[in-house]
Amino acid sequence: MTAGYSRGDDGRMGQSAVLVYDGDCAFCQRCIDVGTRVLPQPIRCEPFQFLDLDALGLTAQQVTESIWWVQPSVPARGGHRAVAALLRAQNPWWWRTLGWVIDHPPVSFAAGWIYAWVARNRHRLPGGTAQCRVQPPPAGRHARAES
Repeated sequence: MTAGYSRGDDGRMGQSAVLVYDGDCAFCQRCIDVGTRVLPQPIRCEPFQFLDLDALGLTAQQVTESIWWVQPSVPARGGHRAVAALLRAQNPWWWRTLGWVIDHPPVSFAAGWIYAWVARNRHRLPGGTAQCRVQPPPAGRHARAES
């Protein structure tokens, strides 16, 4: 899974970085479809259901609660920070700038809150289904990677 990652001359990750999402969620799939049509750089998107989460350093709880951007030698980034990393991996400067803005205060505070609200309510949003509902985490479980 980690083979094939490469960093370009400009320091950004190439095709080999992966966006991990909930393949059972119709809303998530719809967002992935829009992103792959709109963004100029190809995005490698994989449903977590088909991945070795341990090899990626992620837990089942993490991937059911938010999307994750995973690339080698860099901590995994979840939620709005995954979106920011994905945008920063794009070639046109305006996408990279938007990613930078989402990743830094004060916008990052609002982006985090908005992403958390959308993730909790994705089953109610256009394209969402009952399978999109995020179940509350079991007691005593804690996340490992950056969120």
